[in-house]
Amino acid sequence: MNLNMGGITIDCAEPRALAAFWTKALDLEVAFDAEGYFVQLRSPANPAQPYLGLQKVAEERAGKNRVHIDFDTDDREAEVERLVALGATKGQEHTVPGLTWTVLQDPEGNEFCVGSHS
Repeated sequence: MNLNMGGITIDCAEPRALAAFWTKALDLEVAFDAEGYFVQLRSPANPAQPYLGLQKVAEERAGKNRVHIDFDTDDREAEVERLVALGATKGQEHTVPGLTWTVLQDPEGNEFCVGSHS
């Protein structure tokens, strides 16, 4: 079997507008733009890293994301503040033994988490 993960795609209303948030949040660049219907973001420093895709859909997001992205950092609070300054919305914080994470939403309401191990 030769199956490799290409990337993760987020459904959204305006891929180009949402790309403005994610490029700054993750230090990515637009690698491919299919006339605004699908935008692929990649790391200029690590092009082999999986891409983040933004795909235009007509439907609005309803309910909780079935899949979301988790990010790790050594300074969760500083990263959460930075992401909120870029346009994210801060949600609840959660703690289990050895891990604390904050749920956030990007400017279109797609949830993702920023966590740190303790």
